[in-house]
Amino acid sequence: MPATTAPSRARAPARKKAVAAPAARATLTLSSKNYSSWSLRGWLMAKFAGLEFDEVMVPPDDADARRELLLLAPSIRVPCLTHEGAKVWNTLAIAQYLNEICPDAGLMPADRIARAHCRSISGEMNSGFANLRSALPMNLKAHRPGFRIWAGARPDIDRILEIWSDCLARYGGPYLFGAQRTMADAMYAPVVTRFLTYDVKLPADCAEYCRTIMAMPEMKQWIAAAKAEPDEIEELDMEF
Repeated sequence: MPATTAPSRARAPARKKAVAAPAARATLTLSSKNYSSWSLRGWLMAKFAGLEFDEVMVPPDDADARRELLLLAPSIRVPCLTHEGAKVWNTLAIAQYLNEICPDAGLMPADRIARAHCRSISGEMNSGFANLRSALPMNLKAHRPGFRIWAGARPDIDRILEIWSDCLARYGGPYLFGAQRTMADAMYAPVVTRFLTYDVKLPADCAEYCRTIMAMPEMKQWIAAAKAEPDEIEELDMEF
């Protein structure tokens, strides 16, 4: 007799393994790369932290962004970092957040005393130097040799040079807190560009610090993009 064939059973379709949705990349909202010192600060901090992010550029005709660039806004909301549900604006807040999620990046010094010092001078930059901002607006496309600096801005310049010289002497350079770039270098990088744009005379140690900052590949990348921007803001392309 022929062998009896067992009845075939329908095979259940294999279950597909659930695939987790890829985490959304961080985004960093920026204003003009030529004129926005705050955008440069936030961008450098994210670069120093090693965070991967996409840039979202605010349109040049955006009214709120224009008020911020002209120092007419009550607060500065660009740059703005969006990351894993968090939305963070104000460069000091961005620095603190990045230090939390990227603790090994060295955005703040490891030493407690140096870390307190770093926070203090970064906070001073974040909230002060209004006369410097008004008298020497950031403009990476411009160069004003022999620029006559408004007397009201001179105390701000002197204080910044005092901060730089003290840090360079105390921590040994080439950055403000030694060999590691920190949030403080990101905070003061736009000031470096201002001093070069407006031909501010600097002591030797501060001039060397400016060269160090300008030699960073991140600064070269930012400046190249700034110079490629087509838009101009007449109020910031001033001549005196």
